[in-house]
Amino acid sequence: MTTSTLRPVRVPLSAFGPAFGLSGLAGTWTAAAHSLGAPAAVGAALWLVATVTWVVTTARYLARPGGPRAILADLRHPAAGPFAALFAIVGLLLGGRLVASAPRAGEIVVWTMAVVAVVFAAWFLAVALQGGGALDAVHGGHLLPTVAAALISGQSLAVVGARHIAVGAWAVGILFWIIVGTVILARLAFRPPLPDALVPTLAILSAPPAVAGNAWFALNGGTVDVVEELLLGTFVVLMLVQVFLVPRYARLTFGLSFWALTFTAASSATFALRWLVLTEPAGYRVWSWVVVAGATGLIGWVAARSVVLVVPKLRPRAQRLRE
Repeated sequence: MTTSTLRPVRVPLSAFGPAFGLSGLAGTWTAAAHSLGAPAAVGAALWLVATVTWVVTTARYLARPGGPRAILADLRHPAAGPFAALFAIVGLLLGGRLVASAPRAGEIVVWTMAVVAVVFAAWFLAVALQGGGALDAVHGGHLLPTVAAALISGQSLAVVGARHIAVGAWAVGILFWIIVGTVILARLAFRPPLPDALVPTLAILSAPPAVAGNAWFALNGGTVDVVEELLLGTFVVLMLVQVFLVPRYARLTFGLSFWALTFTAASSATFALRWLVLTEPAGYRVWSWVVVAGATGLIGWVAARSVVLVVPKLRPRAQRLRE
């Protein structure tokens, strides 16, 4: 076997999903360490795994066949393109965490990723405004470039002390949650069902109130106010929607697209945990651990199934490398 046959593997933009989900779970365990006395080492380990996953995925994606022309084609792809926002989104989460141990480095990462996020969002919108897109290609992932990126930018910018800009970013996320969310709802309700590979992106539709709520907690000093109350009501309704979608998810054949479920689970667990700790209803510590365990169990299951799915495919390539 010659080395010429060992071509780089095409890595899709959705491959950033694992780093996204793991970052979210790391945030959940970090919040649990602060409020429940959970082992801080768990969160630290998850942040490390998420960072390594993000770096490796970025390197593998940039080494994909076709070079810049192929990357641009990916960005313009009507269904896959929105997932490109995950690169900057994960970077924002990692940068926000890095601030705690290396403030200057964390600040640089946050500002760099915020710039990347806003440039990509503006470009993405400019392309969309020129028309020619297919409505049937729209899915929950279209919330990522504008809504998720803006809300998480607001959260991370609040961490580095840029409150005015953070509030502006948060407002952008809310605005496009209304606009883009309406388009996605219309597509899902009145057009043909999503293909199975994209069905897990339905989970992303329920993420905005939790993501917005977590970002607003970072902005308001971690207190309950009317904004958080409004987001909580929306959060409850959209989580109930996900409960009714469970039978649809259960009928799917497992694939790497299931990572689309993970950040919604983690951000929702973090949001619920903060509400439980702040309001202290009866048995709140038990309920807090239930939501942490639920998110951890789901993401752990997706990770384990992904390993089972991917490892057998890597063995033939490993054998070729040895030859």
